[in-house]
Amino acid sequence: MDLNPDALVMLPGLLNDQRLWAQQTADLAGERTVRVADLTRVDSIPAMARRVLDEAPHRFALAALSMGGYVAFEIMRQAPERVQRLALFDTMASLDSAERAATRRGLLQLAHRGRFIGVSPQLMPRLIHPRWLDSHVSATVQQMAVAVGKEGFIRQQQAIIDRPDAVPLLPGIRVPTLIVVGADDQLTPVAEARLMHERIPGSRLEILPDCGHLPPLEQPALTTSLLREWLAMDAIEQSQPEFVYTL
Repeated sequence: MDLNPDALVMLPGLLNDQRLWAQQTADLAGERTVRVADLTRVDSIPAMARRVLDEAPHRFALAALSMGGYVAFEIMRQAPERVQRLALFDTMASLDSAERAATRRGLLQLAHRGRFIGVSPQLMPRLIHPRWLDSHVSATVQQMAVAVGKEGFIRQQQAIIDRPDAVPLLPGIRVPTLIVVGADDQLTPVAEARLMHERIPGSRLEILPDCGHLPPLEQPALTTSLLREWLAMDAIEQSQPEFVYTL
C-alpha cells in the first residue's frame, strides 16, 4: 500500500546539500511532503541509492541533479516499482570520457593529500552562467561545498568514478520523466540531455536559458514551475517535443 502518495524525494549533486533545492522545497512544501536526501555519508552510488530507499516512503516522486542523477538511475535499477515519476536535472547516463575520469582521479588525489579548497574561483564559471557570478548563487555554491567538506567530497568523487553505466537502463524507464538542462551547462551539456531524452520513452526535455549546471539555484522559479507540471503528469505520452525556453 502506498503510505505517502504525495512524497517528493530530491537528490543533490556533488558538493551540494539541501540548499540546492531550498527554493523548490519552500515552494512545494504546502502541496506535498518534500525530502532532500543526504548523499555525503557513503562512497558508492549503489550504497547511496540503498540509503535513499531505506529513508524514503514506500512510493515517491524522484527529482535529482548531476551526481544525484547517477543515484536516481541506481534507484531505478534497484527498486523501480517504488518510483512514481522521475525528474533528471543536468546529469548524464553515460560514463565519463577518459580525460574527464583522469581529471576526477587527479582531484581525488589532491583531496587525499589535504588540498581540498571546495569550489575554486576557476571552477565557478563552469558551474553557473556568467550572469550569476559574484551573486547569491555563487555564494550558496561555495557555502555548500564547505559544508560537505573534504571527506564528503572524497566519498562522493570516488562514488562517481566507480559508477555503473546507466545508458542500458534508459529504454526500460516507464514512468513520467522530465529532463532539464541549462543551455550553457559545461559539465553535463545539452547533448547528454538529448541522449537521455531519445532513449527514455515519452520523456520531456526542457532547455533553460541563461543557466549553467544548477537550475534550482540559477532559475529557481522556472524550476519550481517545471516540477509542478511534472508532478501533475498522469501518464507517459507517446512522444514529447523538446522545449527551449526564452526569457
